[in-house]
Amino acid sequence: MGKEKRKTGKQHSREWFEALLVALFFATLIRVFIVESYHIPTSSMERTLLAGDFLFVNKYVYGAKVPFTDARLPRLDSVERGDIVVFKFPKDRSLNYIKRCVAVSGDSLEIRNRSLFVNGREQELPEHALHLGVKLPEGMEEPRIFPVNSGFNKDNYGPLYIPRKGDVLELSPSTLPVYRELIAGEGHTVGEAGGRIVLDGKPAETYTVGENYYFVMGDNRDNSLDSRYWGFLSERDIIGQALVVYWSWSPAIPLGDPLKKLASIRWGRTGLMVH
Repeated sequence: MGKEKRKTGKQHSREWFEALLVALFFATLIRVFIVESYHIPTSSMERTLLAGDFLFVNKYVYGAKVPFTDARLPRLDSVERGDIVVFKFPKDRSLNYIKRCVAVSGDSLEIRNRSLFVNGREQELPEHALHLGVKLPEGMEEPRIFPVNSGFNKDNYGPLYIPRKGDVLELSPSTLPVYRELIAGEGHTVGEAGGRIVLDGKPAETYTVGENYYFVMGDNRDNSLDSRYWGFLSERDIIGQALVVYWSWSPAIPLGDPLKKLASIRWGRTGLMVH
C-alpha cells in the first residue's frame, strides 16, 4: 500500500477556512429565516417576560421575510390572539419591540374600566399580566393616545375596529386620524383639503386596505408603549413569535462587576417557554 500524502499547512488552512464559511452560511440562514435571539430591554411585558431576559424568536412560523425585499416565505400559521410577537416598531423601524397580540384583523376591540373586550366578549387577563398604575376614569383623554382627540385612555379605550386586507374604509375628516398612518404605510399620500379627503392627489371617499393589521399590548398594562398609543401593527412589520427564554439576569448590574452579574443570573427562567 502506498503512503498517504500528508497535507500541507496551506491545505489545512484552506479546509479550515472552507468549513468556517459553510458554518457561517448556515448560521446566517438560521438567523434570517428560522430562529433569532432577542433581548428584553424594558419592563413592558412583566411579569410574563422580565427586563434582562434573552429569548429565541421563531421567525418561520409567520413566514420569514426575505432580506432586501417585501417578499415572505410561506407561513405555517397566522398570528392569533394571545401570541407574543416581536416586530419592528412602526414609529422607528430600526427598533424591535415585543408585545402580546390581543386583537386580530377584523376584530372590534374595547377596554372598559381596564377590562378588555374583543368582539363584545370579555378577555381574561394573561396569567402573569398586571396593573400597577393609577386607574384613569372614562372620558379623561391621555395626550399621546391613538387616535388623537378620541377621548380614549389606557383604561377606557375604543371601540376600535382592526382593519383587514380587502376592507373598504370610509374616509372623512373624522376617520382620517384613525387611518392616516395605515394608508401612508401602504405607500399612499393622504390629507384633507376643503373638508374632503385627498388620496394620492385625488378626492376620495373610500380606501381598500392592502394587508392585515393587529392590535398589541404589553402585559404590564400600565407601563407599555403599545397599540393604544401608536395604532395598528401591520403584518409586514411582524418578525416572529417569542419561543423560549434561554438566559436571564438582572440588567441593573453592570458587566463591569462580573461577580455580582453572575450572582444575578435567574437560573429558574432558563428554558422557560413563552406564552
